[in-house]
Amino acid sequence: MKKFFILFFIILIHFSNVKAELKEPSNIILPIQVVKIQLSSLMKNDQPYKDSGIEQTWKFAHPNNKKYTGPFEKFKMMLKGESYSMLLNHIDNQIKEIFKSEEIATFEVIILDVEKKYYKFKWQVEKYSKDGPLKDCWLTTVVSQPIEMSSSI
Repeated sequence: MKKFFILFFIILIHFSNVKAELKEPSNIILPIQVVKIQLSSLMKNDQPYKDSGIEQTWKFAHPNNKKYTGPFEKFKMMLKGESYSMLLNHIDNQIKEIFKSEEIATFEVIILDVEKKYYKFKWQVEKYSKDGPLKDCWLTTVVSQPIEMSSSI
């Protein structure tokens, strides 16, 4: 019985150290799903591991966007900075499609942050058109500066 508990403990430690796999861009993921994946990840930024939400969001950033916001460490600092930190560990979000074509989809995103303040963003995704593993994947090209709205209190 003692050996069983030791084996169970070793297995438990092993699995607790394994990072959960992040979702990868795919041409079957719809534009609104990209935004939902990113927002739900940012909502729980440190689950299952520290900054996994930021890392997930980075995976769905368009290569053209990464040129301006990357490399990853710079992107992480940007999201933790004053302009975008309200996205991290936010309480709630609403997504409304405001434009969609064959190549571009734009959404209005409203988030409720941990301080109970509402912020509005323009969130745009584009279909990647070049050859390679990202071909025809919807990826984020623009997240506007936040517009502070009224408080929930």
